[in-house]
Amino acid sequence: MSDVEVALPTGNFTVSADWSHGNNGITVIVAHGAGAGKDHPFLVGFADALDGLGFSTLRFNFPYVEQGRRMPGPASHAIATWNAVAAHAREVDPEAAVWAAGKSYGGRMASMAAADGLTVDGLVYLGYPLHAPGKPEKPKMAHLPVIAAPQLFVEGANDPFIQPISQFEQAVATCQRAEVAWIDDANHTFEVKGHKRPADTIGASLAPIVSDFILRMSPRRAA
Repeated sequence: MSDVEVALPTGNFTVSADWSHGNNGITVIVAHGAGAGKDHPFLVGFADALDGLGFSTLRFNFPYVEQGRRMPGPASHAIATWNAVAAHAREVDPEAAVWAAGKSYGGRMASMAAADGLTVDGLVYLGYPLHAPGKPEKPKMAHLPVIAAPQLFVEGANDPFIQPISQFEQAVATCQRAEVAWIDDANHTFEVKGHKRPADTIGASLAPIVSDFILRMSPRRAA
């Protein structure tokens, strides 16, 4: 475990992070969703599986989780945290490519940070929350076309955060370089009705999809 200092508008703040060092020259930073911290089994399973594929991974908490709060703080705090954690990753391994990955809220905050100037080699969204369930009239997509880095949307076909799917597909079409990996019959947490699996197993099952995309977008790094 390591600590990362974040310069927030309210002053410096320290968040905790967990490193695992791989050997393929690529670091994947993994952010949690709005309702769970870095140690949620889904994220641990996902990161452990990436570790087994040779990646370095860095899971971290947003400040509100460190403060014991349940609701996310201002987006500016999350963006500042993404910048600080990415800088920390480059300090630890200056030669590695750095990718940003996040579950739901964590992924959307990574996209907002990237649109605001965060430099990463690519982004992975595990269940991008395009809008609140049942509120497609308020999509969170205006910033996506600004992002130049490759983006992978890993999405459950039954995820209420992206219904109707036609609207989601329109949002992805506005991106400069983006692909979608569909998980048949899965919901926002990638659970499939009638197919019970532990959260860590579900998270781990997504790692090969993410690995394939990252390696395809980073051929020189992966050689």
